[in-house]
Amino acid sequence: MEDNKYEQALAQYDTSIDDNQVKKAVESILKHRNENKTPDVMKFLLSCVELTSLKSTDSDESIMALAEKINRFDEEYPELPHVATICVYPCFASIVRDTLQVDGVEIACVSGSFPSSQALIEVKVAETALACKDGATEIDIVMSVGRFLSGDYETVCDEISELKAACGDCRMKVILEVGLIGNMSNVKKAALLSMYSGADFIKTSTGKEQSVASPEAAYVMCQAIKEYYDKTGIRIGLKPAGGLNTIEDALSYYTIVKEVLGKDWLTTEYFRLGTSRLSNLFLSEILGREVKYF
Repeated sequence: MEDNKYEQALAQYDTSIDDNQVKKAVESILKHRNENKTPDVMKFLLSCVELTSLKSTDSDESIMALAEKINRFDEEYPELPHVATICVYPCFASIVRDTLQVDGVEIACVSGSFPSSQALIEVKVAETALACKDGATEIDIVMSVGRFLSGDYETVCDEISELKAACGDCRMKVILEVGLIGNMSNVKKAALLSMYSGADFIKTSTGKEQSVASPEAAYVMCQAIKEYYDKTGIRIGLKPAGGLNTIEDALSYYTIVKEVLGKDWLTTEYFRLGTSRLSNLFLSEILGREVKYF
């Protein structure tokens, strides 16, 4: 049986990866992590944060209050960069659109039956299109993990392509849920298939599963991004998310991107951090005192 176009796309890349070699490569890179712990890098990492609220208790009032904090931030800390995005469920897109007043802060919505991605494609498309109509400028979707693990790459890719079409002008991040898809070979395959199908960013995890992001997965994703760029000239962004609890965690991902992809990826256009909890830690580190603003 002839390979389908998705298998042909994967065949252009080396997806046979030794997990132990990846671990050793990451350990070598992270020896230089603390060299990057500078005030300028701290400010940059703050500017990469996607300030997120994805709770069952979210309400119009709580999301409005979060957006208002971003509005006031420029007044209270005029010397510091603002966060990259505010990320919410699609039902709050219009609230953020009508409340947010800061230029340059994107409105991101998780969509496509986040976090499971277990829904009819028609439902995923409708939710995505409505989020964009209501003010989202970026969309985060989850790759269909079950179908990927079953080897149904055609459905995985077709869904991503349909959702990309529904995004219109919105940039689309595809979440691989790396902790659930097994080995690093699968991480690279999922990354390549997502990019091939229209992802503007690839993202490690939803943060809603026990298995979350790892530096090793981010390293392999960066390799995939680099190889895809070398073949196509298309630059894809990276968003680590899930399990980022410390400044050292953020520095690990920064260092991996710096070493594998280079400075062209160290901009808010191509590097994001899915971690609201680090916002105050970055602020405290920059200002030299404990700050609990967000």
